[in-house]
Amino acid sequence: MRPDPGNPPHQAGRSSAQVRAWCLYDWANSAFATTITAAVLPPFFAAAATRSMPAHLATARWGYASALAMLFAAVLGPVVGSAADRLGRRKPLLLACVLIGSLATIAMALVPGQEWRGLLAAFGVAFIAFATGNVLYDSLLPAVAAPGEMHRVSARGFAYGYFGGGLLLAINLAWILFPRRFGLADAEAASRLSFASVAVWWLLFSIPLFRRVPEPRREQEAAPARPGALALLRGVVETARGLPRHPERFRFLVAFWLYSDGIGTVIKMATVYGTEAGIGRADLIGALLMVQILAAPASLAFGRLARPLGPQRAVALGLAGYVGVTVLGFFLSKPIHFWALAALVAMVQGGTQALSRSMFASLVPRRQMGELFGFYSVSEKMAGVVGPLAFGLVAQWSGAGRFAVLTLLPFFVAGGWLLLTVDLERGARRAME
Repeated sequence: MRPDPGNPPHQAGRSSAQVRAWCLYDWANSAFATTITAAVLPPFFAAAATRSMPAHLATARWGYASALAMLFAAVLGPVVGSAADRLGRRKPLLLACVLIGSLATIAMALVPGQEWRGLLAAFGVAFIAFATGNVLYDSLLPAVAAPGEMHRVSARGFAYGYFGGGLLLAINLAWILFPRRFGLADAEAASRLSFASVAVWWLLFSIPLFRRVPEPRREQEAAPARPGALALLRGVVETARGLPRHPERFRFLVAFWLYSDGIGTVIKMATVYGTEAGIGRADLIGALLMVQILAAPASLAFGRLARPLGPQRAVALGLAGYVGVTVLGFFLSKPIHFWALAALVAMVQGGTQALSRSMFASLVPRRQMGELFGFYSVSEKMAGVVGPLAFGLVAQWSGAGRFAVLTLLPFFVAGGWLLLTVDLERGARRAME
């Protein structure tokens, strides 16, 4: 990879090995996003919870738990990011997140069958660790990619994630559909083994990042020895108050909050809603596996689209696809409908997320990369609070998840419109001042 002559000297040492190591973390943690968050855990939880409550209440409780976990992650993200900037120790903090998340994921495999509360508690801890780790991981993007390469490298990371998450999901699907062939008692035992496999996968494929991706030297050299908790909180509050003084960055965050509300809710609620609509487990997991297969090349294609179209227009194109997903989701009633919706999601999901990450990185000063990616995470996680909460409330009040799907439509439309008003070039110039 050709170094950017305008970068600090330490960045000239970027290598393809560092890029691959950074991308492999997407491969590692995407197993959590696919098997745990999207595919296997939601129907597993629904099956456990519906032993003691109606299906629509199980859907609502999953939505509430997702919202609460998102809220904790949103509060924690900027504080951990600020500590990473001040200490210059992003990788050790990321390692702590990986270890905590892996242990909590294994705990899901050990929760007794009818203890749905324990299942939600273990999921909450694991998800908070997963989300906080992503703050630190995303903030390392400029350490491995020159400014002109960030869109492409970010898209490549998402492609790795879809390939890796899809590969483990395929293995998990085989276990669940044919448990006896693998020496497992039934689909429940296979699901529990799937949870444990995610923990091992996440930990194992994180190792290259810790070995090869460098800590950004500028933050290490400028960092105080040991910032106190009060100083960290004060700094986060000051940064939050100062966000409106950077209009392009602030407008981007609001736009991202709006459309991420829809994207995050689609990811978290799709299989629970599908279960309520009568879609079988094999179709649910199989369609999500197809998403992983199709989304990897689609993410790479979006990375290339960013050059001729510009990243904003490329993301707006993806959001138009999500508008179609929302409208069509209202009429979901057959397995073929779920497969069609999954195919449409696969075409737009990774690209919109990858280009959003790289656009924000271009708007952030290097000295505040961790802290401001914490606020990027807040924007994403607060969207994840509002979306599942609204989905759960409408599902509970209406007695059906069908009407809850329509609550997502305004977020895609408003977020896309606001994104197109952001002047990325002016925001990037201000970030370099």
